[in-house]
Amino acid sequence: MNQALLDPALSPATASPDNASGPASAWSAEMDAVIREVTARRDEFDQLTYVPRDAVAVMKKAGIFRASTPKRFGGDALPPAEFLQMVERISGVDGSAGWVAAFGSANTYLAPLPLSTQAVIYADGPDQVFAGGLYPLQTAQAVDGGWMISGHWHFASGCKGADWIGVGIKNDAAAVAGAPPPPAMMAVMPAAEVEIVDNWNVVGMQGTGSHDTRLKDKFVASDWTCARGAAGVIDEPLYRYPSLAYQAQVHAAVNIGLARAALDIVTEMSGGAKIMPGAPRLIDRPYYRIKLGMGEAKWRSARLFFYDACHQAWEQILAGNPVSERLDTMLKLSATHAARTSMEVVNEAYQAAGMAAIHRTHRMQRIVRDAMVVTQHAALSEMNYETAGAIFAKEMPSLASARH
Repeated sequence: MNQALLDPALSPATASPDNASGPASAWSAEMDAVIREVTARRDEFDQLTYVPRDAVAVMKKAGIFRASTPKRFGGDALPPAEFLQMVERISGVDGSAGWVAAFGSANTYLAPLPLSTQAVIYADGPDQVFAGGLYPLQTAQAVDGGWMISGHWHFASGCKGADWIGVGIKNDAAAVAGAPPPPAMMAVMPAAEVEIVDNWNVVGMQGTGSHDTRLKDKFVASDWTCARGAAGVIDEPLYRYPSLAYQAQVHAAVNIGLARAALDIVTEMSGGAKIMPGAPRLIDRPYYRIKLGMGEAKWRSARLFFYDACHQAWEQILAGNPVSERLDTMLKLSATHAARTSMEVVNEAYQAAGMAAIHRTHRMQRIVRDAMVVTQHAALSEMNYETAGAIFAKEMPSLASARH
């Protein structure tokens, strides 16, 4: 395991490049350039309500958007933990930029598409940006060779910097009695062929550009559709990793980075100027020291659980074993726990910072708002706790059998 994971003192902000695992790692020179770019422009992203294409180009150069591109098409197909560290590090500088970078994992959604379709997608190189506003699912009409699609979709994060956009559809065929409902499907097309409805006006994650998308009587060939979350057609380890669990993880990594930033900020404030003459410094206040200590403990514990589950799943895949239902659930549980614990850490850091953090221009303000948005994502729902609890309870022997 990467030393930055074993030693929580090596946070995304302080970890050494000596711990990098390759040219596309979270600590490469190209990633340093991304951090500088995002730091200089995060206020611009917030004002624009999206990360512009020239900034996305810097992310491409760092390998973010080839991280989940198949190796057969020139991509890196990185182990998930390596990519999650990249997202975590960027999020420690700006939550919106980290959220957009998280969609470097989104090419795993394209893995079920036919090889001939993927060859077209990667014809111009492996650094392809995919964005998807998949919900609500829209009914598509089956026609010769494909589907006729009309509809309106929400939350297409990163769509203004995307090369390809996906939308969610459902078959218009009548349901078969007794049969399970057909899986949600995704239709993919060049971004230029999708109308972007410029309506992203929110309090947190303002820079993600999660606008709506719209289509009217758009024909999409069958070869450009697939079941959402289906297994990839390419025999590479990354495409055997549970894609829906990976979605939860990349968003949780954003909050892990935000929580680290909040802790670093409030730690730096410890010996700062006093608000009133004679008032003690933050470092001299017991409540401050308690919150700082608790925050560090919560963040480090949740982060290690998060990456431990990730590594367990990856090791199973490399050993040639499928990821079990229990381990898939553990991935989602650890992601949900990390995201929600990180939000708690952010809130406690905000409280520990005192009156200085109430100013609109204080960076803690945006961190608090962004962290709250992350926990609202459906992939990080509290229902993941219930699902995990049901599986754990099902595995326990009954009291009767336990007596024997």
